[in-house]
Parts: sequence; C-alpha cells; structure tokens
Amino acid sequence: MDDLQIIELFFERNELAIKETDAKYGKLCFRVAKNILHNKEDSEECVKDTYLSVWNTIPPTRPVRFVAFICKIVRNLALKKYDYIYAKKCSPNMKVSLEELIEILPDDRISVGTEDKEIGEAISCFLRTENESARNVFIRKYWFFDSLNCQTKCNTVSC
Repeated sequence: MDDLQIIELFFERNELAIKETDAKYGKLCFRVAKNILHNKEDSEECVKDTYLSVWNTIPPTRPVRFVAFICKIVRNLALKKYDYIYAKKCSPNMKVSLEELIEILPDDRISVGTEDKEIGEAISCFLRTENESARNVFIRKYWFFDSLNCQTKCNTVSC
C-alpha cells in the first residue's frame, strides 16, 4: 500500500492504517529507535508509541513525506526515552557521534543564543556543499545514529 493510501486510512480512523504503517515502516522505525536506545524492549515500546503518536496527529496533519514524518516521531521519542533512562549516565556511542559534530562544524558564526532553526539552516547549507554520498553518511550517522558497519553495508539513507 502506498503512503497516500495509508494516510487516508488514518483520516478515516481505520485501524488498518497502523497495521499497514507497521508492515511498511516497522523495521525502519525499530532500527532508528534501537540505534539510539540499544535495547530491544525499549525500542519496541518506542515504535508502538510512534504509532500512537501518528494516530493522534493524523488528522489534522497531512504529512507530505510519510516516511520522514514517522522517522522524525520515532527518533524524537527515542531521544526522549534515552534522556529519561540515561539522565545521569552518558552513552559513549551517542557522545562520540555528537562530539564529532563539533569537530566537523566548528563555526564562530553560531553564538550561544542561536535558535535551533538557524542551526538547522547552517547544517543544511553545509550539506548542500557536499556530494550525495557524503550527505548520506552524515544523515545516517547523525540522524539515524547508524554505526560504521551499517553504513558500510548500505550506503543509502533508506535501507
């Protein structure tokens, strides 16, 4: 079933929408959550919470890119869960990934009070100067928190 049909099922409040979403994007959602949480049970719970959030958001929202919409929700939920679980602890994998950004994007043009939107625009501007392969590696590493092994096996964002 294509994304537009799934979205229409959500608008109709048809529970088949969740089953179709899981069939099409369940593995991707689980991988995004697992890359952040490193725990099967927490990741599964996060995926279920994602479906509930999508159910509560559509309608009225009509996403243009359904896969991006779902990935953003699962990623944000996983990061919130991560913060809750590891409030005092620090995962070495995530810490290294985020600290690498400081080395990649050192820039004195971004001051302490800079808004998230401005930082996002700066990152987008940087990515537009890179080739497609480099952009994909960047997105897989810093959005999906994929390991280098996963990036080596699959060099596209959508695998």
